[in-house]
Amino acid sequence: MSISPAAEGPPGIAYVDGRRIRRGVVAGVRRVIEGQEHLNKINVFPVADGDTGTNLALTMSSVLAMLRRSTSRDADTMLTDIADAALDGARGNSGAIIAQFFQGVSDAVTGLSTITAKQFAAAVKSGEQYAREALTKPREGTVLTVMRDFADHLVHLTAGNEKHDFVGLFKEGIAHAQASLAKTPEQLDVLRKAGVVDAGAAGFVHFLDGILHYTLHGRVDQKIPDANEFELEHAEEQMAGEVHDLDFRFCTECIVSGNDIDRRHLKEELSQLGSSLVLAGTNKKAKIHIHVNDPNRVFDLAANYGDVSATKADDMHQQQELTHHQVKQAVAITMDSAADMPDEELERLNIHMIPVRLHFGEESYLDKVSISADEFFHKLDTHPNHPKTSQPSPGEFRRNFDFLASHYANVVSVNVTSWGSGTYQAAVSAADRSRHDTIRVFDSKSASIGQALQAMHAAECAQQGMGVDQIMQELEKARDNTRVYGMFPELTYTVRGGRVKPFVKKVADFFNLAPVFMLNENGKLVPKKALLGRRNLPARLGAYVGKRVARGETYRIGIAYGRERAHADALFDVIQREVVAGGARIESHFFARLGSALGAHAGPDCLVVGLQRRDA
Repeated sequence: MSISPAAEGPPGIAYVDGRRIRRGVVAGVRRVIEGQEHLNKINVFPVADGDTGTNLALTMSSVLAMLRRSTSRDADTMLTDIADAALDGARGNSGAIIAQFFQGVSDAVTGLSTITAKQFAAAVKSGEQYAREALTKPREGTVLTVMRDFADHLVHLTAGNEKHDFVGLFKEGIAHAQASLAKTPEQLDVLRKAGVVDAGAAGFVHFLDGILHYTLHGRVDQKIPDANEFELEHAEEQMAGEVHDLDFRFCTECIVSGNDIDRRHLKEELSQLGSSLVLAGTNKKAKIHIHVNDPNRVFDLAANYGDVSATKADDMHQQQELTHHQVKQAVAITMDSAADMPDEELERLNIHMIPVRLHFGEESYLDKVSISADEFFHKLDTHPNHPKTSQPSPGEFRRNFDFLASHYANVVSVNVTSWGSGTYQAAVSAADRSRHDTIRVFDSKSASIGQALQAMHAAECAQQGMGVDQIMQELEKARDNTRVYGMFPELTYTVRGGRVKPFVKKVADFFNLAPVFMLNENGKLVPKKALLGRRNLPARLGAYVGKRVARGETYRIGIAYGRERAHADALFDVIQREVVAGGARIESHFFARLGSALGAHAGPDCLVVGLQRRDA
């Protein structure tokens, strides 16, 4: 990246107000968003997981969305709004640091409707100090170093000069930041070995360079474009860095809101849980970013300091393998966690997962990430509040899509049935709003094992080298070839969740019935049979399901269970006998724990069976 030429620039600028800040920041945001693919490719620190560009773009997109609404003429109001938007949208290590930088700049200009160059330099220095203090172990050779060198040079240039020109100040300051960026490999050994500069620092310089280019050559445009209107620069270079064993697997984030958050104590307690801690924000709202093995410990700790929201946990192990081409394929497969699939199959097939959100009263969890199956079923029995599930937001889908699209030619999202859930529509909305046009969303018209079977087939097709159009055709066939049956031994949880009327439970209890349900071709859960009595229910379900196979056909079978693995084994043994007796055969089978998406309504003793007919 080169510094924009200074020739024939505009006349000097003695001050900036809210409107000028707005225009300049829009230009800086554009530069970051357009250059995100390159930033992903050079991302090697603190983890070579290839998402710095995506995270910075999402952070800046949140700022851009605010700027499209804001028209304030006052500098302090505009910078306060920018800091708030950056904090709300901050993603990743670099995004949290940038958000805290904006917070420091904002706090330094409180009460100022216009800002002189000298005041701006002091505000940037405040931003740099805020950003450095947000980390427990700041490292040289990162964005912190470039922020400090940029800020110190601005302060030096404006020392004793109350009327310094903004244009000249920015030109000299950014040249100094660029030189500081070039030296980052000398300060961090991991950068030197990879032959790259720090990605977060490069993103910061991108932002500054965009502002400078606008200052020198831009024109006033009252309409601020949407982030999707920016054209991404294609980065041809290979992914830098190497795959390393990680001490901590999940990049974990959340926002804590309260009246008077004790940020010092919160930071001290968080530092005991993991690494790469960044605590950004204020004593009213703080953003936590940390690398840990148990995300729920972070969320539980944060809840002691205020209300917790915007929780997320990314699997850095999987991201590392993806970005360093451990799996060579053109199409990425992702799914929401309503699909029940064993971890070993997720890893074998390189399937990415977006967790459904789970709520027990005021307690919130990320399904299968911050709460285990055993913990979920224990709470289901003991918690005074029946759990509620909520779909991932379009923003969460979009973040997942944008990251995958920066590393794959195409992305296919296999989602839970659109009947009775807004998850599929959230994924569609995210794909429509993504700046990438390579994303396909598929309605599995299924859930649990049925959705998992379809995602597995799509992933196997991707690993075989099929293109996205062929994979979508294969998914349609897999959907037609997949049938799902579930047994709810008793309807207590279904009634609590509002899916069945209490009268139905009374009838089932009176006649001692255990209902068997099926997901029909439209993805709707419909009753198919009632088993009389409660003895040997797994075996009797197996007999029923085993008779649903066609002679001469081959099947893949999946079984999801709640608490008792023994029930799943007994179920499969009977299915296996029935399939063989019926002249069919089983190609493969697997067992998975039942997730909260269905388990919240079906209860801990539920069993779910998926049959997928395999084409020869």
